Amino acid sequence: MIRFSLVCEHDHEFEAWFRSGDDFETQKKRGFVDCPTCGSSTVDKALMAPAVSTSEKKEKMALAMGDAQRRALQEMKALAAKVRENADYVGDKFAEEARKIHFGEAEARGIYGEATLEEARDLAEDGVEFMPIPVFPDDRN
Repeated sequence: MIRFSLVCEHDHEFEAWFRSGDDFETQKKRGFVDCPTCGSSTVDKALMAPAVSTSEKKEKMALAMGDAQRRALQEMKALAAKVRENADYVGDKFAEEARKIHFGEAEARGIYGEATLEEARDLAEDGVEFMPIPVFPDDRN
């Protein structure tokens, strides 16, 4: 996985993860990459400084989270919980079940589960709409 700094036509900057540079280009061409601030799909890579990981830098990053980021994190956790509460868990059969729903072979409903990167890529190529649900550290406890 690779993280890109992106910028939309309105100069909103944000980051996103992709399997590769080619994956970014493919998703961009298919209209899957859009600005979380304004929704624009005119998005390009921004200049990005290389990330050097040191324990000192990690400590500063942890301390740098302000109230707005903490609120956003809480909202993301609440949204992920709401998605899980209103969908059926299908485990590692996610790709198979999502494809069945997409092609009308199974009842249309919200589902969540696990998929490999390859399965996710294949779903996207088949035009199946889905999105990753973040897993937070306290979700694993």
